[in-house]
Formats: sequence, structure tokens, C-alpha cells
Amino acid sequence: MQVLEEELPALRRACKSFASNYRPLITFIVVQKRHHARFVCCHEAAARGRGKNIPAGTVIDRVVTSPNEYDFFLCSHHGIQGTSRPTRYYVLFDESNMDVNAMQSITYYLCHLYGRCARSVSIPAPVYFADLACARARYHILAALNSGLVEKFSDEDSKRTGSSSSSKAESVKTELANIIALHKRVKKVMYFA
Repeated sequence: MQVLEEELPALRRACKSFASNYRPLITFIVVQKRHHARFVCCHEAAARGRGKNIPAGTVIDRVVTSPNEYDFFLCSHHGIQGTSRPTRYYVLFDESNMDVNAMQSITYYLCHLYGRCARSVSIPAPVYFADLACARARYHILAALNSGLVEKFSDEDSKRTGSSSSSKAESVKTELANIIALHKRVKKVMYFA
């Protein structure tokens, strides 16, 4: 829930930056790829491929999911090699009050929109794109830190200088934002994809 407490207000502020009265309905879902749940078909006739995997599009939303939370597993991709790994989705916040089946269908359809692959992928395309954007930002930050343009932040520095760690972190954040400004040609382009 800590993610929701930090990210939801940031999303609302971002929406307000477009227009003060812009308040879209927000659905906040956490996508978990790394877990130990695997599923197999009860009937061999339903199994797919050499690995006898569950078919792409299979949703598991009962028995093994939480009785107190809104979560589900979705195996959105074909298991080409080995055992398919379903993705777990936790719906933390849903202003749209979308029907459970509609939510699962939209999630599945979003797994077909990833431009680098002609098939469905294991997680929705917006999640892949967010991951790619973060990876690219990490490279920008490391390049700025390694070039010496930005002073590295550490607790020892703040203790020596007497400045608070939060003010030091804010100044480093501001420096990075100024150095890593995107060129106007790529600001509205998904150059990281």
C-alpha cells in the first residue's frame, strides 16, 4: 500500500498539470512477474505446446488468490519453451468500478500491444514501456554521476557538511533533472522503446 500512497497523489498532480479540472478515473494495478505460482491443465486435451502449458488468455481468479484482496493471475502468452509463468495482478485502487471480467479482458488485450513482438507478451505493453523508460533513465543518471557533473549523494557527505540528507537529496535531484533534460524532438516520442 506504500506504493499507492506515494504514486496516486503523484498521478493526480500530473493530471492537474494538463488542466486544473482534468480528473480521469484511475485504476491502479500492481503487476508481479516474479513469484512461484505455476498452473497446469486438468485435462490433457486443453494443454498447449510441448510443455503442455495452459492456453494463453487463461485467468485464475479463485481458490489460489487472496480472499481479502482484488487479485488474479493471467497467463497472457504462449509458453514457447518450458512452463508458462502467469503474471499476478493486484488491483489496489479502482475508481472506474469496472466489472472483474472486463478488467481481466482489458489486461489481456494490452498484452497484445507490445511493438517488439508479433505475439502476446507476459505483461501489458504499458508496463513494458514503463520498465524501458526507467531503464533508460537509469543510464542517464549513471552517465551523469560517472561524468562528475553531479555530486554523488551520501550520508557521510551530509554529516560532514552539516546539511540535512533530504535537502542534499533534493539538490542532487534538481541537478539531475537539469542535466538530463530531453531534447525537444524526443520529448513526446517513445525513444526508449
